[in-house]
Amino acid sequence: MNTIPTTIAAVPDIAGPIPQSTEEGKLHSISEMAEMFDVTLRTLRFYEEKGLLNPVRRGSRRFYREQEIGRMRVILQAKRIGLTLVEIRQVLKLVEGKSARSEQLKNLRAICASQLDLLEEQTITVRQQLAETKQIVADLDALVSAEAL
Repeated sequence: MNTIPTTIAAVPDIAGPIPQSTEEGKLHSISEMAEMFDVTLRTLRFYEEKGLLNPVRRGSRRFYREQEIGRMRVILQAKRIGLTLVEIRQVLKLVEGKSARSEQLKNLRAICASQLDLLEEQTITVRQQLAETKQIVADLDALVSAEAL
């Protein structure tokens, strides 16, 4: 009898795994890749310049394998949570590394937890800035109203 799982384990893109195929398989053009991820061609070229993507070159044209698609998913999620290029490179190295999966996940968690701490600190700072700015605007409104009398 077939059973249907009652829970689905969602794995964040940042946790990989990234396909490690030695075969070329289906190749995607740079325009297909840009459309797939809703990014500009310049973004893809930038990630290539920074060594985050390594498309197959055929003459002057770039083609992306499944591995690059997996890398791009990781890159974009890491970017969305605010990781730097250095940290993104570190994440890719972890996900594609040969260490045990449990070690990879622990290291990824540490990177993400550190980012969470930073974002929480920034949130406190932004809330303080908002409060002070609101007070300044209110004070200026009062001054403008006093001048109008």
